[in-house]
Amino acid sequence: MSGLIHIYCGDGKGKTTAAVGLSVRAAGNGWNILFVQFMKIQKSGEINLLKSLPGVTVLRTRRGGGFSICMDEKRKRETIEGHNELLKEVIGIVQKGETDLLVLDEIMSAYNTGLIDKKMFEDFVVHKPDYLELVMTGRNPPQNLLDIADYVSEIKKIKHPYDRGIQGRKGIEQ
Repeated sequence: MSGLIHIYCGDGKGKTTAAVGLSVRAAGNGWNILFVQFMKIQKSGEINLLKSLPGVTVLRTRRGGGFSICMDEKRKRETIEGHNELLKEVIGIVQKGETDLLVLDEIMSAYNTGLIDKKMFEDFVVHKPDYLELVMTGRNPPQNLLDIADYVSEIKKIKHPYDRGIQGRKGIEQ
């Protein structure tokens, strides 16, 4: 089987949720999934569920992370170092040949804000193993990634409670 490249993008709620749903489907079919979150440091319910599924490994940002617009220079350096370490770890795991589906959640945010080594990331995507199904999420994917993707799904916000000041709610956004 030849693995394809998916991008879930847009300004709407649901990019990570779509990636989680695909991960659950793949796990239900006996696949090995590596679900990796960049930028995100807050707790979220879907991560607890994914960790409990057989065949699913979850890795998250360990240093830095958070919203890039809130980062001072020290936090940016920590985030870059943490993201690059995480990406190197992911590449090492994938090279062992035991991952069927790789999800890089919020990788577009890390990429677009310069909080990851772009060349290392691009080289990995372009030279990913043929069998590997790759999912990338986040807003504003660059054209070079859109060009090589097989699936591009845009999630568009029409209306969101946050616009009225309603914060994320446990079980819905968290």
